[in-house]
Amino acid sequence: MRFWDSSGLISLVLQEEATPILESLLRRDHDIAIWWATPVECASAQARAARAGQLPARRAQAAHRIFAALWRAAFVVEPSIDLRERAARLVHVHPLRAADALQLAAALDWCAERPAGESFVCLDQRLRTAAWAEGFELLPAAEEIHEPTAEVEY
Repeated sequence: MRFWDSSGLISLVLQEEATPILESLLRRDHDIAIWWATPVECASAQARAARAGQLPARRAQAAHRIFAALWRAAFVVEPSIDLRERAARLVHVHPLRAADALQLAAALDWCAERPAGESFVCLDQRLRTAAWAEGFELLPAAEEIHEPTAEVEY
């Protein structure tokens, strides 16, 4: 099982450069863990893409079916006071926006604060940097997504 951020999941349906890599990751391990609000983030991204003409109606319908199946099968990290407090700590330690801090806090909750050896699937550079600093293995690998090598200053 891997923790998936919404940036990785939405790329499964938007046909981006990283889509084949993410599809391969999902085929190899279809058990996913997600934050409780991830379906809303993905719905928002999907709606924005549809409004911008980047997601034709037929693909949008297929995306809806794919996401519905993923959500039914996913392990969902529910909101809690501990998770909220962890996210508040993370925004002071890493340059994260609130939603990203909640994603990372949910991943830390999922692995019981022991991220060593656990995978975090994400395409957002800032969140990847913070997840790596917290001890997660990042997927896809940097070389697979042409990740810049510059470090983020804290």
